[in-house]
Amino acid sequence: MGVSARLVAERVEAAHRECWSVVLAATVRVTRDLDLAEDCAQEAFVRALRAWPEELPDNPAGWLTTVSKRLALDKLRRETTLRRKLPLLVEEPGEVEQPTDPLRLVFTCCHPALARDSQVALTLRLICGLTTREVAAGLLISEATAAARITRAKKKIAAAGIPYRIPADDELASRLDVVLTVVQLVYTAGHIAAGPELTRADLTGRALELAQLLVRLMPDEPEPQALLGLLLMTQARGDARVSEDGELVLLADQDRSRWDVRLLAEGVSRATAALLKADPPGRFALQAAVAGLHVTAPCWEETNWAQVVRMYDAMLLGWPSPIVALNRAAAQSLVPGADLAAVLGELDALSKEPALKAYAYLPATRADVLARLHRPAEAAAAYDAAIALTANGAEQRFLRRRRASLPTANPGA
Repeated sequence: MGVSARLVAERVEAAHRECWSVVLAATVRVTRDLDLAEDCAQEAFVRALRAWPEELPDNPAGWLTTVSKRLALDKLRRETTLRRKLPLLVEEPGEVEQPTDPLRLVFTCCHPALARDSQVALTLRLICGLTTREVAAGLLISEATAAARITRAKKKIAAAGIPYRIPADDELASRLDVVLTVVQLVYTAGHIAAGPELTRADLTGRALELAQLLVRLMPDEPEPQALLGLLLMTQARGDARVSEDGELVLLADQDRSRWDVRLLAEGVSRATAALLKADPPGRFALQAAVAGLHVTAPCWEETNWAQVVRMYDAMLLGWPSPIVALNRAAAQSLVPGADLAAVLGELDALSKEPALKAYAYLPATRADVLARLHRPAEAAAAYDAAIALTANGAEQRFLRRRRASLPTANPGA
């Protein structure tokens, strides 16, 4: 008996979310050509739409990987390049196809021969299966710029013959920071996803897997430990971020009894270990420290905001960026007795930063500060700007509710 087209489409879509990077990474092992591997992986999913109505496979990832690799080999043979490619098909001693293939692909995308912005864009495209538009939204750049970065990176990998492998021990340190950055961006892309749903569990899950692989690969390095701790603490709050009717709940309003105690304990433990080992602490250790200050506070009101600000001060000294400056300003606004007018001045200055032009959290933070300064008309305008920049449905609804709650704002405006 066949399977309905609707069910097949749902299964293929779910498989794309869950298995894309595994299928692509396994195919790259065969082709050593990113464009060819991506074409074959995409074709495998198309073939699933035609084949699965007859019978759904027990192992969708295995089915898709087998089809994609066969397509790749067929294309190599047809193009009479298999003889030239054969030496590349020989695996290095001790290599395991899964689960290290996605990590191997991350390191290929993050090769130092590539520009940093191209490394990040390419990894988000290939590891996450994000569309070019989603990559652009995640990096706060235009879609055309994202497409150009991805294309340049692929061409550079092909021209330079960049190997598809996890680097040797003496190369790891120089490659680590960008890999950690990309893993965090993968998590962020799933934590606040573009579209109607608040999160994409496939992306957050993939990021956690990659962070765990990095810790196993480099057990003595504090920064992978710190990143994993940060992600675990964030993941632990997941259930409390969404109300029973599917709406976004901010940290200030979350029911902390719904947090996952096991994940919190592991996250705090890893973050603490990273802080104790690092001298001075790296940027992921400092970010994990901020998360730790949030989750160990008895309640929102008792958060040590002054200490949070100090963590951001340390980040600004070592790794200055407009987003860190924005996070610092937001934290400063919550310090008891803070000069909100001064904070608003900082936010207004940040609005001139090109990197924050399309960043919804800047006008959203301005709106919150303006509301607390009893300037509702200006707060409403800032909320409007934030809503226009937000691609997530749950966030849009949350911001509209905040705008409607302003004393003199017109909800129908």
